[in-house]
Amino acid sequence: MRSLWTAASGMISQQTNVDTISNNLANINTTGYKKESVEFKSLLYQTMQGKATDSNGEAKPSGIQVGLGVRYSAITSNFSQGTLSETGNKNDFAIEGKGFFMVQSPDGSVSYTRNGSFQFSIGAEGYTLADKAGNPVLDSTGTPIILDEAYDTSEVTIQENGELFYPGENGEATSLGVQIGLVQFNNPSGLMKMSNSLLKATEASGEPRIESADAGLKTSKMRQGYLEGSNVQAVDEMVNLIVAQRAYEMNSKVITATDEMLQQANNLR
Repeated sequence: MRSLWTAASGMISQQTNVDTISNNLANINTTGYKKESVEFKSLLYQTMQGKATDSNGEAKPSGIQVGLGVRYSAITSNFSQGTLSETGNKNDFAIEGKGFFMVQSPDGSVSYTRNGSFQFSIGAEGYTLADKAGNPVLDSTGTPIILDEAYDTSEVTIQENGELFYPGENGEATSLGVQIGLVQFNNPSGLMKMSNSLLKATEASGEPRIESADAGLKTSKMRQGYLEGSNVQAVDEMVNLIVAQRAYEMNSKVITATDEMLQQANNLR
């Protein structure tokens, strides 16, 4: 009976929906996290009768087709702006706009993130600006940001464009000639999600476009001493969870009803 497999496909899809909602709720306090949502599409239709006619033999405007269920087609991320929260930490940076930070992964490749919770780590070459996992943050040229040990990192400030400044001898801020790199993507939803809030570029996302070198982009603004919270709305997620749970329950009742129908058919004498 088709209803068994159709309802089963509905239960499988709704389970994925619940998994996605639970991931959103789990990351509600994750810095820079972007909520995800499941998109569904119908499966093939079985044509029972191509041309339908009424009792007089006259053709009806539509045939007879029975749907065979549903499946999830994509899990997309919503990259809307999250709320900026002041932390007072000069090494915390929030992006106001569509940009992404560039960080260097352990394998040498470039990853991208909206999580601007950084720190200066001490190395042989000096102070390296890195994320909490120790991945170096890259400047607009794709080079790790390293400051000489003579600098007091607590005195480093940035402008909205990501350029680093340091107080000079006369007390005025002097540019260090380094700018934190920000990139944008034509299709950020196509980015591949990794652990530690990192993203990887794919063919679907397109090549990264460096804001400082691309005049066609609306540049983002960087806020020092702030972090961007997740854009997950707890109320919306709870409503979505209830809807998914009820849909899962209704599909399970269809399977129960079908089983009872089969049982009655088997008991016929």
